[in-house]
Formats: sequence, C-alpha cells, structure tokens
Amino acid sequence: MRRFHVFGFDVRDFVWTFVMYGLTLTAVAMLLWPLLTVFGNGLQVLSWDFLLASPEDAGRSGGIAPILVSTLGIVLVSLTAALPLAFGVAVMLTEGFNPAGWPATILRCSLDILAGIPSVVFGLFGLSLFCRQLELGYSILAGGLTLACMILPTLARSLAFSLESAGVAHRAGGAALGLSKQSVLWHVMVPVALPGICAGVVLALTRALAETAVLLFTSGYSDRMPESVLDSGRSVSVHIYDLSTNVPGGTLNAYGSALALLLLLALLSFTVHALTRWMQRRMTGNTTRSL
Repeated sequence: MRRFHVFGFDVRDFVWTFVMYGLTLTAVAMLLWPLLTVFGNGLQVLSWDFLLASPEDAGRSGGIAPILVSTLGIVLVSLTAALPLAFGVAVMLTEGFNPAGWPATILRCSLDILAGIPSVVFGLFGLSLFCRQLELGYSILAGGLTLACMILPTLARSLAFSLESAGVAHRAGGAALGLSKQSVLWHVMVPVALPGICAGVVLALTRALAETAVLLFTSGYSDRMPESVLDSGRSVSVHIYDLSTNVPGGTLNAYGSALALLLLLALLSFTVHALTRWMQRRMTGNTTRSL
C-alpha cells in the first residue's frame, strides 16, 4: 500500500491520529457540557440549608431534606431486595448450571430480555402488583420493590460475569487445596470477583437513583418527610422532573436538586468502593489464616 509523506510525516497516520483525538475530545466535551451546566446553575442554590430544609411553595423555595430521605429509603429497599436474588442467580449461572447447557442459556436470554424492558412497563407492573394487589399503596416500599425488579436482571448479569471472570484456575486451585465447593465460592471466587461485583452494584445504584417513570407510578408524589417505608415519598429524580415541567420558577431549584443527586451518587459510589476494599482485605485475610 502506497504511503504519502509530507515533510517526513506519514499523512495517513497523521489523519487517523487527528480523527481519533478529535473523537475522544468530542466524547469528553459531551460528558463535561451537561456536568458543567448542572454545576454552574446548581451551585447558586446548593447549601446546607437547601439540603436540610423542607420544600416550600411547591419546591420554588426551601430545600430537599424529605426528598433525600425518601430517595435513600427507596434505594436501600431496592438493593436489599435485589442484591441477594441477583447473587443467587449469578451463582446458579456460574456454579449450578452447565454454562453451555440449555437451562443456563434460557436463563441468560430471559435476563437479557428483562433488562431491555422499558422502565414504564415495570412501573405499571409495580402499580398493579405492589400498590394494588398487595395493598402497599403509593409508598417507599412499593417503589423500592419495583425498582428491585427492574435492576435485578442487569445486576444478576453483572455479578455472573464477575464470577465467570475469576477463571477456572482459581476454582482448580481451591479444589487442589481440599476446599469444598462452597468454600471455594466464598473464600476464593467472591474475593477475586469483588471489584466486578462492586461495579455491578454501582451501575444498579446509578439506574435506581436516576429512575423517574417507575417511581411516578409506585412511590408517589408526596414531598413530606416520610415516617416509615409505608409512607409515600418523592425521589430526587421525580422532584427534578416536577420542578422542571410543572412548577413555573422552579428551574433553579431543579438544578440544585440535580447537583445534589450527582453528589449523592458520588458519595454512594465511594462508599461502595471503600466497603468492597474492606471486604476484600477481610475475606482474603480470613482465607490466609484458615489455610
């Protein structure tokens, strides 16, 4: 293939390098643009008073304290319900079934289909099952359980991929040491897969915190401080939607709420990563002492 040189430079390599750098800078700019917009507008209202006060005048003034409490309650309920089920499904996919067998294939396909279902469909499902048939009404519990159903497929696939990435060598090494299948899972596979498990939990947190359609149908619209998980509670994402579309003059507080949501997500992500590192050190130390 003929190559063209100008002043000693390969023109084709220069063009491809320029295109790659251009695409990279474009992607970074598309990420920074909305973040800088939210930060620039949100910092005008974000303060401790904004985080600790209750909303007033339909959210045009006051703060978002009840909104944050409701959001944390919804996320806690969803992770508490989804994480054990997702881990059990992941263990069955990697340890219980033959990876090439038809039960594992059907289960993977089912999880992929469920992960692609629009969130509004899960909202209607949660409204029918949890709010009406189980008579939970519009509540934090109903919203959290519906969110658990929505994030379960994605979380299960992420955990299964993390356990599979631990590799056959770790299983064989644990078996060579005389460990049982359960001991290999808990003391070898899980510590090795913890970083991937952490990434899956953070992805589930991200989707749960950002969800709006599901919670409009299930957790309700109340901006009062909830007293229990059976009370109605408005999430931060629903609050941002309401201020942006239904409340004239609420745009600035919507930006403040969006910035608070980003900071909450960052805080929860750092917490999950720190907890993962602590668990990995503890589980590795226990395994070393037992050997």
